[in-house]
Amino acid sequence: MASRIASRLLRRSNATLGLIRSYSHARNYSSQLSALIPIGSQSSKLTRRRYYLPNASPYQLWSRSFASDNGDQVEAVVPFMGESVTDGTLANFLKKPGDRVEADEPIAQIETDKVTIDVASPEAGVIEKFIASEGDTVTPGTKVAIISKSAAPAETHVAPSEDSTPKETPPKAEETKPKVEEKSPKAEPPKMQAPKPLPPKTSPTEPQLPPKERERRVPMPRLRKRIANRLKDSQNTFAMLTTFNEVDMTNLMKLRSDYKDEFVTKHGVKLGLMSCFVKAAVSALQNQPIVNAVIDGDDIIYRDYVDISVAVGTSKGLVVPVIRDADNMNFADIEKGINALAKKATEGALSIDEMAGGTFTISNGGVYGSLISTPIINPPQSAILGMHSIVQRPVVVDGNILARPMMYLALTYDHRLIDGREAVYFLRRIKDVVEDPRRLLLDI
Repeated sequence: MASRIASRLLRRSNATLGLIRSYSHARNYSSQLSALIPIGSQSSKLTRRRYYLPNASPYQLWSRSFASDNGDQVEAVVPFMGESVTDGTLANFLKKPGDRVEADEPIAQIETDKVTIDVASPEAGVIEKFIASEGDTVTPGTKVAIISKSAAPAETHVAPSEDSTPKETPPKAEETKPKVEEKSPKAEPPKMQAPKPLPPKTSPTEPQLPPKERERRVPMPRLRKRIANRLKDSQNTFAMLTTFNEVDMTNLMKLRSDYKDEFVTKHGVKLGLMSCFVKAAVSALQNQPIVNAVIDGDDIIYRDYVDISVAVGTSKGLVVPVIRDADNMNFADIEKGINALAKKATEGALSIDEMAGGTFTISNGGVYGSLISTPIINPPQSAILGMHSIVQRPVVVDGNILARPMMYLALTYDHRLIDGREAVYFLRRIKDVVEDPRRLLLDI
Protein backbone atom coordinates (compact mmCIF):
# COMPACT_ATOMS: atom_id res chain seq x y z
CA MET A 1 0.00 0.00 0.00
CA ALA A 2 2.78 2.37 0.92
CA SER A 3 4.63 1.56 -2.31
CA ARG A 4 1.53 2.45 -4.42
CA ILE A 5 1.17 5.81 -2.65
CA ALA A 6 4.85 6.51 -3.20
CA SER A 7 4.65 5.70 -6.90
CA ARG A 8 1.60 7.99 -7.35
CA LEU A 9 3.40 10.84 -5.59
CA LEU A 10 6.43 10.26 -7.81
CA ARG A 11 4.34 10.43 -11.01
CA ARG A 12 2.61 13.64 -9.85
CA SER A 13 5.92 15.26 -9.05
CA ASN A 14 7.28 14.34 -12.50
CA ALA A 15 4.20 15.82 -14.19
CA THR A 16 4.49 18.99 -12.12
CA LEU A 17 8.15 19.22 -13.00
CA GLY A 18 7.27 18.84 -16.72
CA LEU A 19 4.71 21.63 -16.52
CA ILE A 20 7.22 23.86 -14.81
CA ARG A 21 9.76 23.13 -17.54
CA SER A 22 7.17 23.79 -20.29
CA TYR A 23 6.15 27.04 -18.67
CA SER A 24 9.77 28.04 -18.32
CA HIS A 25 10.36 27.32 -22.02
CA ALA A 26 7.32 29.37 -23.06
CA ARG A 27 8.36 32.18 -20.73
CA ASN A 28 11.86 32.20 -22.22
CA TYR A 29 10.44 32.24 -25.78
CA SER A 30 8.06 35.05 -24.81
CA SER A 31 10.87 37.06 -23.32
CA GLN A 32 13.00 36.54 -26.44
CA LEU A 33 10.13 37.60 -28.70
CA SER A 34 9.31 40.66 -26.61
CA ALA A 35 12.94 41.67 -26.79
CA LEU A 36 12.68 41.78 -30.57
CA ILE A 37 9.77 44.27 -30.65
CA PRO A 38 10.93 47.83 -30.05
CA ILE A 39 9.47 49.44 -26.94
CA GLY A 40 7.33 52.50 -27.43
CA SER A 41 6.26 51.70 -30.99
CA GLN A 42 2.87 52.91 -32.07
CA SER A 43 0.54 49.93 -31.99
CA SER A 44 -2.12 51.77 -33.96
CA LYS A 45 0.06 51.93 -37.08
CA LEU A 46 1.90 48.69 -37.58
CA THR A 47 4.26 48.37 -40.49
CA ARG A 48 5.53 45.33 -42.27
CA ARG A 49 8.75 44.26 -40.54
CA ARG A 50 10.82 41.14 -40.58
CA TYR A 51 12.12 39.69 -37.30
CA TYR A 52 14.54 36.84 -36.89
CA LEU A 53 14.58 34.50 -33.95
CA PRO A 54 17.85 34.06 -32.04
CA ASN A 55 20.41 31.43 -32.93
CA ALA A 56 19.99 32.10 -36.68
CA SER A 57 16.61 30.40 -36.84
CA PRO A 58 15.27 30.14 -40.43
CA TYR A 59 11.78 31.03 -39.33
CA GLN A 60 10.58 34.61 -39.66
CA LEU A 61 7.86 36.52 -37.95
CA TRP A 62 5.86 38.96 -40.00
CA SER A 63 3.60 41.68 -38.69
CA ARG A 64 0.64 42.17 -41.01
CA SER A 65 0.18 45.56 -42.67
CA PHE A 66 -2.87 47.38 -41.44
CA ALA A 67 -4.52 50.57 -42.59
CA SER A 68 -4.83 53.59 -40.37
CA ASP A 69 -7.18 53.61 -37.41
CA ASN A 70 -10.05 55.13 -39.35
CA GLY A 71 -9.59 52.87 -42.39
CA ASP A 72 -8.83 55.85 -44.63
CA GLN A 73 -6.69 54.11 -47.28
CA VAL A 74 -7.86 51.47 -49.73
CA GLU A 75 -5.93 49.61 -52.41
CA ALA A 76 -6.86 49.12 -56.06
CA VAL A 77 -5.81 45.66 -57.25
CA VAL A 78 -5.81 43.81 -60.56
CA PRO A 79 -9.13 41.93 -60.96
CA PHE A 80 -9.68 38.34 -62.06
CA MET A 81 -8.85 38.08 -65.76
CA GLY A 82 -10.44 34.78 -66.78
CA GLU A 83 -9.89 31.07 -66.56
CA SER A 84 -7.18 30.91 -69.23
CA VAL A 85 -5.45 34.24 -68.48
CA THR A 86 -2.84 34.26 -65.70
CA ASP A 87 -1.09 37.60 -66.18
CA GLY A 88 -1.15 40.81 -68.17
CA THR A 89 0.75 44.00 -68.90
CA LEU A 90 -0.08 47.32 -67.26
CA ALA A 91 -0.74 49.26 -70.47
CA ASN A 92 -1.47 52.78 -69.19
CA PHE A 93 -2.93 54.81 -66.35
CA LEU A 94 -6.18 56.69 -66.90
CA LYS A 95 -5.65 58.95 -63.87
CA LYS A 96 -2.78 60.72 -62.14
CA PRO A 97 -1.79 60.92 -58.46
CA GLY A 98 -3.92 63.57 -56.81
CA ASP A 99 -6.94 63.02 -59.07
CA ARG A 100 -10.37 62.46 -57.60
CA VAL A 101 -12.00 59.12 -58.52
CA GLU A 102 -15.40 57.66 -57.85
CA ALA A 103 -16.26 54.11 -56.85
CA ASP A 104 -15.84 51.60 -59.72
CA GLU A 105 -14.21 54.27 -61.92
CA PRO A 106 -11.39 52.87 -64.09
CA ILE A 107 -7.94 54.14 -63.15
CA ALA A 108 -5.72 51.84 -65.25
CA GLN A 109 -5.90 49.33 -68.10
CA ILE A 110 -4.40 45.84 -68.17
CA GLU A 111 -3.64 44.37 -71.58
CA THR A 112 -3.85 40.57 -71.77
CA ASP A 113 -3.42 38.08 -74.57
CA LYS A 114 -7.10 38.34 -75.47
CA VAL A 115 -8.83 41.41 -73.99
CA THR A 116 -8.14 44.71 -72.23
CA ILE A 117 -9.29 44.81 -68.59
CA ASP A 118 -9.91 47.91 -66.46
CA VAL A 119 -8.61 48.31 -62.92
CA ALA A 120 -11.39 50.11 -61.04
CA SER A 121 -11.24 52.11 -57.83
CA PRO A 122 -12.90 50.16 -54.97
CA GLU A 123 -14.20 53.35 -53.30
CA ALA A 124 -14.43 57.06 -53.94
CA GLY A 125 -11.39 59.08 -52.95
CA VAL A 126 -8.16 60.63 -54.14
CA ILE A 127 -5.26 58.69 -55.65
CA GLU A 128 -2.28 59.01 -53.33
CA LYS A 129 0.27 57.10 -55.40
CA PHE A 130 0.73 54.32 -57.92
CA ILE A 131 2.52 51.20 -56.77
CA ALA A 132 3.03 49.57 -60.17
CA SER A 133 4.47 51.15 -63.31
CA GLU A 134 3.42 51.10 -66.94
CA GLY A 135 4.84 48.09 -68.73
CA ASP A 136 4.94 45.89 -65.60
CA THR A 137 3.67 42.33 -65.82
CA VAL A 138 0.90 41.95 -63.23
CA THR A 139 -1.25 39.08 -61.98
CA PRO A 140 -4.73 39.04 -60.38
CA GLY A 141 -4.46 40.58 -56.91
CA THR A 142 -1.44 42.77 -57.68
CA LYS A 143 -1.69 46.18 -55.99
CA VAL A 144 -1.79 49.04 -58.47
CA ALA A 145 -2.67 52.17 -56.51
CA ILE A 146 -3.39 53.49 -53.01
CA ILE A 147 -6.50 55.63 -52.66
CA SER A 148 -7.32 57.89 -49.73
CA LYS A 149 -11.00 58.32 -48.97
CA SER A 150 -10.65 61.59 -47.06
CA ALA A 151 -7.89 63.45 -48.88
CA ALA A 152 -8.75 66.48 -50.98
CA PRO A 153 -7.80 66.52 -54.67
CA ALA A 154 -4.53 68.19 -55.47
CA GLU A 155 -4.87 71.73 -56.78
CA THR A 156 -2.33 73.51 -58.83
CA HIS A 157 -1.46 76.79 -57.10
CA VAL A 158 0.14 79.43 -59.26
CA ALA A 159 2.57 81.63 -57.40
CA PRO A 160 1.85 85.36 -57.71
CA SER A 161 3.85 86.83 -60.52
CA GLU A 162 6.63 89.03 -59.35
CA ASP A 163 7.48 92.32 -60.96
CA SER A 164 9.29 91.29 -64.06
CA THR A 165 10.94 94.70 -64.38
CA PRO A 166 14.53 94.27 -63.28
CA LYS A 167 15.71 96.59 -60.58
CA GLU A 168 18.17 99.20 -61.67
CA THR A 169 21.60 98.55 -60.26
CA PRO A 170 23.38 101.60 -58.95
CA PRO A 171 26.21 102.72 -61.18
CA LYS A 172 29.61 101.71 -59.97
CA ALA A 173 31.93 104.40 -58.86
CA GLU A 174 34.36 105.27 -61.55
CA GLU A 175 37.88 104.36 -60.78
CA THR A 176 40.02 107.39 -60.07
CA LYS A 177 43.16 105.67 -61.20
CA PRO A 178 44.28 106.74 -64.61
CA LYS A 179 43.85 104.19 -67.29
CA VAL A 180 46.99 102.79 -68.72
CA GLU A 181 46.94 102.28 -72.40
CA GLU A 182 47.77 98.74 -73.27
CA LYS A 183 50.03 98.11 -76.15
CA SER A 184 48.19 96.37 -78.88
CA PRO A 185 49.94 93.20 -79.92
CA LYS A 186 51.17 92.91 -83.44
CA ALA A 187 48.68 91.48 -85.83
CA GLU A 188 49.51 87.89 -86.56
CA PRO A 189 48.94 86.46 -90.01
CA PRO A 190 45.84 84.31 -90.29
CA LYS A 191 46.44 80.63 -89.80
CA MET A 192 45.62 78.30 -92.60
CA GLN A 193 42.81 75.90 -91.66
CA ALA A 194 43.42 72.27 -92.31
CA PRO A 195 41.16 70.88 -95.04
CA LYS A 196 38.27 68.73 -93.81
CA PRO A 197 38.77 65.03 -94.39
CA LEU A 198 36.71 63.65 -97.20
CA PRO A 199 34.06 61.04 -96.27
CA PRO A 200 35.24 57.51 -96.90
CA LYS A 201 34.27 56.19 -100.25
CA THR A 202 31.83 53.33 -100.11
CA SER A 203 31.97 50.42 -102.40
CA PRO A 204 29.32 50.35 -105.12
CA THR A 205 27.87 47.16 -103.65
CA GLU A 206 27.42 48.53 -100.11
CA PRO A 207 23.77 49.50 -99.45
CA GLN A 208 22.99 52.99 -98.19
CA LEU A 209 20.87 52.47 -95.07
CA PRO A 210 18.85 55.27 -93.46
CA PRO A 211 20.17 56.58 -90.14
CA LYS A 212 18.91 55.01 -86.91
CA GLU A 213 17.50 58.37 -85.80
CA ARG A 214 14.69 57.92 -88.32
CA GLU A 215 13.51 54.67 -86.74
CA ARG A 216 11.26 54.08 -83.75
CA ARG A 217 11.30 50.95 -81.59
CA VAL A 218 8.24 50.21 -79.44
CA PRO A 219 7.31 47.02 -77.55
CA MET A 220 4.80 44.76 -79.26
CA PRO A 221 1.41 44.70 -77.44
CA ARG A 222 0.41 41.43 -75.83
CA LEU A 223 -2.70 41.18 -78.02
CA ARG A 224 -0.58 41.49 -81.17
CA LYS A 225 1.82 38.82 -79.84
CA ARG A 226 -1.10 36.49 -79.19
CA ILE A 227 -2.51 37.07 -82.69
CA ALA A 228 0.90 36.41 -84.26
CA ASN A 229 1.39 33.18 -82.31
CA ARG A 230 -2.08 31.87 -83.13
CA LEU A 231 -1.76 32.62 -86.84
CA LYS A 232 1.63 30.96 -87.04
CA ASP A 233 0.38 27.95 -85.06
CA SER A 234 -2.52 27.71 -87.50
CA GLN A 235 -0.13 27.60 -90.46
CA ASN A 236 2.07 25.01 -88.77
CA THR A 237 -0.84 22.78 -87.66
CA PHE A 238 -3.49 22.80 -90.38
CA ALA A 239 -3.22 21.53 -93.93
CA MET A 240 -4.86 24.67 -95.29
CA LEU A 241 -6.32 24.89 -98.76
CA THR A 242 -8.43 27.70 -100.24
CA THR A 243 -11.19 27.45 -102.84
CA PHE A 244 -12.84 30.45 -104.52
CA ASN A 245 -16.15 31.35 -106.10
CA GLU A 246 -18.01 34.49 -107.12
CA VAL A 247 -21.51 35.55 -106.25
CA ASP A 248 -23.91 37.91 -107.98
CA MET A 249 -25.21 40.36 -105.36
CA THR A 250 -28.03 41.80 -107.50
CA ASN A 251 -31.00 40.08 -105.83
CA LEU A 252 -29.69 40.46 -102.27
CA MET A 253 -28.95 44.16 -102.73
CA LYS A 254 -32.42 44.68 -104.25
CA LEU A 255 -34.01 42.87 -101.30
CA ARG A 256 -32.09 45.06 -98.92
CA SER A 257 -33.03 48.23 -100.78
CA ASP A 258 -36.74 47.36 -100.92
CA TYR A 259 -37.21 46.55 -97.23
CA LYS A 260 -34.50 48.53 -95.42
CA ASP A 261 -36.88 51.25 -94.17
CA GLU A 262 -39.54 48.83 -92.95
CA PHE A 263 -36.84 46.70 -91.32
CA VAL A 264 -35.51 49.67 -89.35
CA THR A 265 -39.01 50.74 -88.33
CA LYS A 266 -39.90 47.32 -86.94
CA HIS A 267 -36.61 46.10 -85.49
CA GLY A 268 -34.74 49.32 -84.74
CA VAL A 269 -31.60 48.20 -86.59
CA LYS A 270 -30.40 48.46 -90.19
CA LEU A 271 -30.43 45.47 -92.49
CA GLY A 272 -26.86 44.75 -93.54
CA LEU A 273 -25.15 42.16 -95.67
CA MET A 274 -23.50 40.35 -92.75
CA SER A 275 -26.76 38.95 -91.42
CA CYS A 276 -27.54 37.52 -94.85
CA PHE A 277 -24.14 35.84 -95.09
CA VAL A 278 -24.46 34.51 -91.52
CA LYS A 279 -27.79 32.91 -92.42
CA ALA A 280 -26.26 31.55 -95.63
CA ALA A 281 -23.31 30.11 -93.65
CA VAL A 282 -25.71 28.46 -91.19
CA SER A 283 -27.55 26.81 -94.08
CA ALA A 284 -24.28 25.64 -95.65
CA LEU A 285 -23.00 24.25 -92.31
CA GLN A 286 -26.21 22.30 -91.87
CA ASN A 287 -25.83 20.88 -95.39
CA GLN A 288 -22.14 20.03 -94.86
CA PRO A 289 -21.74 19.14 -91.13
CA ILE A 290 -18.08 18.18 -91.59
CA VAL A 291 -17.19 21.86 -92.04
CA ASN A 292 -18.67 22.52 -88.58
CA ALA A 293 -16.63 19.68 -87.04
CA VAL A 294 -13.15 19.77 -85.50
CA ILE A 295 -10.26 17.35 -85.02
CA ASP A 296 -9.42 16.49 -81.41
CA GLY A 297 -6.46 14.13 -81.25
CA ASP A 298 -7.53 10.94 -83.00
CA ASP A 299 -11.24 11.83 -82.88
CA ILE A 300 -13.61 14.03 -84.87
CA ILE A 301 -16.07 16.14 -82.87
CA TYR A 302 -19.30 17.00 -84.68
CA ARG A 303 -21.14 20.01 -83.29
CA ASP A 304 -24.93 20.06 -83.47
CA TYR A 305 -24.98 23.81 -82.84
CA VAL A 306 -23.69 26.76 -84.86
CA ASP A 307 -21.72 29.54 -83.18
CA ILE A 308 -20.50 32.00 -85.82
CA SER A 309 -17.35 34.03 -85.09
CA VAL A 310 -17.22 37.43 -86.81
CA ALA A 311 -13.77 38.96 -87.33
CA VAL A 312 -13.64 42.63 -86.26
CA GLY A 313 -10.61 44.84 -86.87
CA THR A 314 -9.71 47.30 -84.09
CA SER A 315 -6.86 49.72 -83.48
CA LYS A 316 -5.22 47.18 -81.16
CA GLY A 317 -5.61 44.15 -83.43
CA LEU A 318 -8.05 41.63 -84.83
CA VAL A 319 -10.65 40.23 -82.42
CA VAL A 320 -13.23 37.53 -83.16
CA PRO A 321 -16.40 37.76 -81.02
CA VAL A 322 -18.93 34.96 -81.27
CA ILE A 323 -22.64 35.02 -82.15
CA ARG A 324 -24.10 32.19 -80.06
CA ASP A 325 -26.73 29.83 -81.51
CA ALA A 326 -26.87 31.63 -84.84
CA ASP A 327 -28.97 28.76 -86.24
CA ASN A 328 -31.84 29.81 -83.94
CA MET A 329 -31.71 33.55 -84.76
CA ASN A 330 -33.47 35.62 -87.40
CA PHE A 331 -32.02 38.48 -89.44
CA ALA A 332 -32.88 41.13 -86.83
CA ASP A 333 -31.34 39.19 -83.93
CA ILE A 334 -28.15 38.63 -85.91
CA GLU A 335 -27.87 42.32 -86.84
CA LYS A 336 -28.38 43.38 -83.22
CA GLY A 337 -25.80 40.88 -82.02
CA ILE A 338 -23.23 41.99 -84.59
CA ASN A 339 -23.73 45.68 -83.78
CA ALA A 340 -23.41 45.08 -80.03
CA LEU A 341 -20.24 43.02 -80.42
CA ALA A 342 -18.68 45.47 -82.88
CA LYS A 343 -19.31 48.37 -80.50
CA LYS A 344 -17.72 46.50 -77.60
CA ALA A 345 -14.76 45.56 -79.78
CA THR A 346 -14.18 49.18 -80.77
CA GLU A 347 -14.36 50.30 -77.13
CA GLY A 348 -12.15 47.42 -75.98
CA ALA A 349 -14.90 46.13 -73.69
CA LEU A 350 -15.15 42.55 -74.98
CA SER A 351 -14.94 39.83 -72.36
CA ILE A 352 -13.18 36.51 -72.77
CA ASP A 353 -16.50 34.64 -72.73
CA GLU A 354 -17.70 36.68 -75.72
CA MET A 355 -14.70 35.50 -77.77
CA ALA A 356 -14.42 31.91 -76.55
CA GLY A 357 -15.67 29.03 -78.66
CA GLY A 358 -17.07 29.48 -82.13
CA THR A 359 -17.47 26.75 -84.74
CA PHE A 360 -17.00 28.80 -87.94
CA THR A 361 -15.59 32.24 -88.77
CA ILE A 362 -16.63 34.90 -91.28
CA SER A 363 -14.12 37.64 -92.19
CA ASN A 364 -15.34 40.60 -94.25
CA GLY A 365 -12.29 42.17 -95.86
CA GLY A 366 -14.53 43.94 -98.35
CA VAL A 367 -15.14 46.80 -95.92
CA TYR A 368 -11.50 47.79 -96.45
CA GLY A 369 -11.67 47.36 -100.24
CA SER A 370 -10.06 43.92 -100.51
CA LEU A 371 -10.79 42.30 -103.87
CA ILE A 372 -9.57 38.78 -103.09
CA SER A 373 -7.57 37.09 -100.31
CA THR A 374 -6.84 33.75 -98.64
CA PRO A 375 -7.94 33.96 -94.98
CA ILE A 376 -6.21 31.92 -92.27
CA ILE A 377 -8.22 29.48 -90.14
CA ASN A 378 -9.02 30.59 -86.60
CA PRO A 379 -7.90 27.66 -84.37
CA PRO A 380 -9.34 25.26 -83.34
CA GLN A 381 -11.99 25.69 -86.05
CA SER A 382 -11.73 23.87 -89.36
CA ALA A 383 -12.72 26.55 -91.90
CA ILE A 384 -13.15 30.28 -92.46
CA LEU A 385 -15.17 32.23 -95.05
CA GLY A 386 -13.67 35.37 -96.59
CA MET A 387 -15.94 38.08 -98.03
CA HIS A 388 -14.60 40.77 -100.33
CA SER A 389 -15.59 44.06 -101.95
CA ILE A 390 -18.52 44.34 -104.35
CA VAL A 391 -17.36 45.45 -107.79
CA GLN A 392 -19.33 46.07 -110.97
CA ARG A 393 -18.02 43.54 -113.50
CA PRO A 394 -19.25 42.34 -116.89
CA VAL A 395 -20.92 38.93 -116.66
CA VAL A 396 -22.92 36.83 -119.11
CA VAL A 397 -26.61 36.56 -118.15
CA ASP A 398 -28.91 34.63 -120.51
CA GLY A 399 -26.46 35.14 -123.36
CA ASN A 400 -26.13 38.87 -122.76
CA ILE A 401 -23.14 40.70 -121.30
CA LEU A 402 -24.36 42.81 -118.38
CA ALA A 403 -22.68 44.81 -115.60
CA ARG A 404 -23.49 43.16 -112.28
CA PRO A 405 -22.34 43.77 -108.67
CA MET A 406 -20.05 40.79 -108.08
CA MET A 407 -18.22 39.58 -104.98
CA TYR A 408 -15.46 37.01 -104.66
CA LEU A 409 -15.82 34.45 -101.88
CA ALA A 410 -12.93 32.43 -100.44
CA LEU A 411 -13.19 29.36 -98.21
CA THR A 412 -10.02 28.23 -96.44
CA TYR A 413 -10.43 24.79 -94.88
CA ASP A 414 -8.42 22.11 -93.10
CA HIS A 415 -7.72 19.49 -95.77
CA ARG A 416 -6.99 16.88 -93.09
CA LEU A 417 -10.69 16.83 -92.26
CA ILE A 418 -12.52 18.40 -95.20
CA ASP A 419 -12.13 17.17 -98.76
CA GLY A 420 -12.40 19.38 -101.82
CA ARG A 421 -15.85 18.05 -102.67
CA GLU A 422 -17.36 19.14 -99.34
CA ALA A 423 -15.59 22.51 -99.52
CA VAL A 424 -16.89 23.24 -103.02
CA TYR A 425 -20.42 22.13 -102.10
CA PHE A 426 -20.28 24.36 -99.04
CA LEU A 427 -19.26 27.41 -101.04
CA ARG A 428 -21.80 26.67 -103.77
CA ARG A 429 -24.56 26.55 -101.15
CA ILE A 430 -23.62 30.02 -99.93
CA LYS A 431 -23.57 31.26 -103.53
CA ASP A 432 -27.02 29.82 -104.26
CA VAL A 433 -28.60 31.25 -101.10
CA VAL A 434 -27.11 34.74 -101.55
CA GLU A 435 -28.07 34.95 -105.22
CA ASP A 436 -31.61 33.75 -104.46
CA PRO A 437 -32.56 34.54 -100.81
CA ARG A 438 -35.96 32.86 -101.33
CA ARG A 439 -34.17 29.51 -100.84
CA LEU A 440 -33.81 30.36 -97.14
CA LEU A 441 -37.58 30.76 -96.82
CA LEU A 442 -38.35 27.56 -98.70
CA ASP A 443 -35.34 25.61 -97.29
CA ILE A 444 -34.30 24.35 -100.72
